[in-house]
Amino acid sequence: MSDDKLPARSSQREITAFLHKAANLPAHSRTDGRLIFALDATASREQLWDRASQIQARMFEEAGKVGRLQIQLCYYRGNQEFRAQPWTGDTRALAHRMGDLRCRAGLTQIGRVLSHALAEHARQKIQALVFVGDAVEESPQGLYDLAGKLAILGVPLFLFQEGRDREVETVFRKMARLTRGAYASFDESSHDQLRRLLCAVAVYASGGVNALKEYSLTQGQEVKALLQQLS
Repeated sequence: MSDDKLPARSSQREITAFLHKAANLPAHSRTDGRLIFALDATASREQLWDRASQIQARMFEEAGKVGRLQIQLCYYRGNQEFRAQPWTGDTRALAHRMGDLRCRAGLTQIGRVLSHALAEHARQKIQALVFVGDAVEESPQGLYDLAGKLAILGVPLFLFQEGRDREVETVFRKMARLTRGAYASFDESSHDQLRRLLCAVAVYASGGVNALKEYSLTQGQEVKALLQQLS
């Protein structure tokens, strides 16, 4: 994503109409998608946390309309605190959990998120991993190595960067590229953009690239750019 002016937002009616259609796709064209949704909940995100939490919770609600999507909420914060919630299709419960989550000072644990994804995939295939964060305080090479392992397994990373730190962008972009995933950035003025992108990932995890292609027809340029990265 760039600093270019964002396109007009799609109406909620358009989004709901597509997700309803996706929920009724023939069974053979869809999978029982499993999506890990991981968050940096450290103190650097506290300023915009409440607004971001609302957007992220909305993604869970929209994902629930797609159907047959299992989501696992993961987050890190504080002194090496890392938590992974049980897998669930109850997106309202996930949205509620998101609302209760608060930031705590600590260092990033992105490597732990990627290692967790590898372990979960070994138990049962996951379709994608979403990560939302604003910092990288670990060895980039270590993260690239873990991303490479996910790439071999066919697990794309969708990395959403809060803010414009160039070093963070470089690392996030490379991890996305290694896994044939996608990268986007957002800030205080573009949370609607983040909402649309997160909904797009939910569509992808449930219905694959074909479902995302159809979804992109009613969306702004940022969703089309995400689809282009996947292609």
